[in-house]
Amino acid sequence: MDREHVKGAADKAKGAIKEGAGKLTGDKDLETQGKIDKAKGSIHNAAGDVKDAARNAADAVKK
Repeated sequence: MDREHVKGAADKAKGAIKEGAGKLTGDKDLETQGKIDKAKGSIHNAAGDVKDAARNAADAVKK
């Protein structure tokens, strides 16, 4: 797991907590922040997947 995947997982977890807390307390701003953090996490994961694919392709070319 590279840095992008770790950041993605952290952002998704943070977002889920914020979103849940916002729903529980009725705080729409906090809930929205949570959704944004979860989206950031998905973006980091996608970036990590791209890096992994590039790394794997480079390794395949070397062989």
